[in-house]
Amino acid sequence: MILTQAPRLQAAPSDAEVLMGQAERAFQNGKQFYQANDPQGARREFDTAISLMLQASASNPPNREAFQSRLDEMVDTIHRYDVAGLGAGADTDEAHFEKAPLEDILQMTFPVDPRLKDRVKEELKATSSQLPLTVNDTVLGYINYFSGRGRKTLIAGLERAGRYRPMIRRVLQEEGVPQELIFLAQAESGFLPRAISRKAAVGLWQFVAWRGREYGLMQTRYTDDRLDPEKATRASARHLHDLYNMFGDWYLAMAAYDCGPVTVQRAVERTGYADFWELRARHVLPLETTNYVPIILAMTIMEKNAAEYGLDNVVPDAPLEYDTVEADASTHLALVADLTGAPLPELTDLNPALLRGIAPAGYPLHVPKGTGTELEAALELIPADRRASWRMHRVAPGETLASIGRHYGMSAQAIVAVNTMKPFPPEAGERLLIPVAYHPSAVRPHVVHRHHAKRRRGRVRPLTHTASNRLPRSTGGE
Repeated sequence: MILTQAPRLQAAPSDAEVLMGQAERAFQNGKQFYQANDPQGARREFDTAISLMLQASASNPPNREAFQSRLDEMVDTIHRYDVAGLGAGADTDEAHFEKAPLEDILQMTFPVDPRLKDRVKEELKATSSQLPLTVNDTVLGYINYFSGRGRKTLIAGLERAGRYRPMIRRVLQEEGVPQELIFLAQAESGFLPRAISRKAAVGLWQFVAWRGREYGLMQTRYTDDRLDPEKATRASARHLHDLYNMFGDWYLAMAAYDCGPVTVQRAVERTGYADFWELRARHVLPLETTNYVPIILAMTIMEKNAAEYGLDNVVPDAPLEYDTVEADASTHLALVADLTGAPLPELTDLNPALLRGIAPAGYPLHVPKGTGTELEAALELIPADRRASWRMHRVAPGETLASIGRHYGMSAQAIVAVNTMKPFPPEAGERLLIPVAYHPSAVRPHVVHRHHAKRRRGRVRPLTHTASNRLPRSTGGE
């Protein structure tokens, strides 16, 4: 008698697995529509894919970790496509960075106008400054540069400085740092809050990621405190104060801010001189650093004697003023623009620390002055778990539900369903909720990988002097 094993019956796929399969097909269809230059079709399929994945999540997928990983991959891919304009909020889905304007000239020196020397020395006799001001050929060379070829760069920075000057002055005073070090920010970034260097330092004060974290500037996938002007200013002032405590000299503190305290400390140990100009003359500091301090001094001297350099007619930008609303749920800037009437670029300028256009729960969202109360009331009309994706549309004359639906890539019936209204033409001026598909991982924080860069910013331990002109070896990193 021959016994045969009964064939094993294959288990039917679970509801979650069926939904995941449908989501995968919609996702692949979306990519095909994108390649075919059909952004509306791509958006429709991508939204369908995410909606199906949400349904699968509620149906308890068999491998939750694998499911979440695939959902993250889908959302990240869609975000990359969004940069090309798949949705109404695409312009805010990724942060845009700008090159730090003075970065190139840090490697350069400039000729001295011999007529400048005596004039500048006379100016300094009547100049009041918390920061010691030195005049030599290097400083004069940069004054000459900013009076000529670099004048536009200097003026642009002085104009942008107006947005942040009151805040920076207050923070520097609170932290016991000379007011003139505001020009360190102009040297670093030209007061561009999203300036980025080729060494991966970002923000007004150019922190790299790990140094920023040492001073409480945290980074997630959707926010970066280094881009927050006030938080970064506070961190920078404390760092500069620490460096001054270490070296006992503001010039060495500025040099260490640029190239790292260990680099400066080793230069002092090798030469026996705790003096910036002596270290510069002996070529024991990086070339960029040897020019960094003179640039700051040149800009300080020129600003304090504005009339002498034709800068007294520069009109600074108005200080930024805003209301602050704490987001109690993740909220997209596009929705905030809908509710306040503020243009997206203005909201982005007020919230430079947002990397993907979404304010996570608990984020202090800045909105134009006078709109905060109105925004808080309007947000109450929108389900908290939909504020990261839904929109609010104000109906224009002649618009229909069908035309509005086409604009957002959805059916008129979907708009009717969330607004509990009959499908008749809406009136001009009426506001309609637009149920764009919800992207869950767009609100979950993730840690950003560290940048490997030479420029570093970080907290340093005060050192004790072992000799009158020598500093001991630090245990911290450069």
